Amino acid sequence: MTQRRPNLRSVREVTPSLQFRTVHGYRRAFRIAGSGPVILLIHGIGDNSTTWETVQARLAQRFTVIAVDLLGHGQSDKPRADYSLAAYANGMRDLLSVLGIERVTVVGHSLGGGVAMQFAYQFPQLVERLVLVAAGGVTKDVNVVLRLASLPMGGEALALLRLPLVLPALQIAGRAAGLVLGSTALGHDLPDVLRVLAALPEPMASAAFTRTLRAVVDWRGQMVTMLDRCYLTASVPVQIIWGTDDVVIPVSHARMAHAAMPGSQLALFEHSGHFPFHDDPDRFIEVVERFIDKTEPARYDQAALRELLRSGGGAQTLSGPADTRVAVLTAMGSDERSAT
Repeated sequence: MTQRRPNLRSVREVTPSLQFRTVHGYRRAFRIAGSGPVILLIHGIGDNSTTWETVQARLAQRFTVIAVDLLGHGQSDKPRADYSLAAYANGMRDLLSVLGIERVTVVGHSLGGGVAMQFAYQFPQLVERLVLVAAGGVTKDVNVVLRLASLPMGGEALALLRLPLVLPALQIAGRAAGLVLGSTALGHDLPDVLRVLAALPEPMASAAFTRTLRAVVDWRGQMVTMLDRCYLTASVPVQIIWGTDDVVIPVSHARMAHAAMPGSQLALFEHSGHFPFHDDPDRFIEVVERFIDKTEPARYDQAALRELLRSGGGAQTLSGPADTRVAVLTAMGSDERSAT
């Protein structure tokens, strides 16, 4: 078990450095800082590694912290390529291999949460712990704006951001709306939504965004779900973190995931939106550090995994249509007493 070290935050600051590696001919960007056990931070759709700046430097006082720019995002290349969850998980595996890193605690936000779950599914031998932050891929519910953006004309609508004055006008309107909305649920996330939109006018960025979105969302909502394979995390420590006022992915998804993942821990951030590590970075760091300190790294056991697959999770299996599984999990997760 990781031993707690003295609090060094008042002594020194650890500044992440931007680095690049070329994998399969594409440049991958990431920010790295610190030393010790490795934490891998994976951002959400349209975002980039700078989203973690509220917490990365401070976590790096105790850990090696790597915040990636997913392919198609940030300063990574934006090719015409596969932007599925499986492809992103492969990219994480390849980057870690290039860096000589064998095992990590994976922290995934939004789309990054779906990537983290896929990474744990495809490469369980690389995963010590799993932290899901307002994660995508639990069930189909998602904000209607993302559903509309996935439609055939959604990509063309993003192209309007490249017209003169459109983005500045949108940002001015957004800031004005923020003053009105204040601390409401939508008001929490509006600054981050505007920040993500600011990166999309570049044609390659908007194309990558559209391909990524359509790989996971259609007009009916999210197309992928982790619920049918959650039982495979039985031997992996899992921490779930969610804002109660999340308008992008409802907090009900946190309760579903918590109910479906044996032994998982749930931390709900009151009056926080889709970016709880922005709304309350101090508590976020406290939750993550405590989780790492109080849990043993997962031990990969191929024989045990084989038995889980053969049994289909045993009593934990939720069979039937997706909507039926959701209904079962909603009932299972209705009790919030286990949330911290």
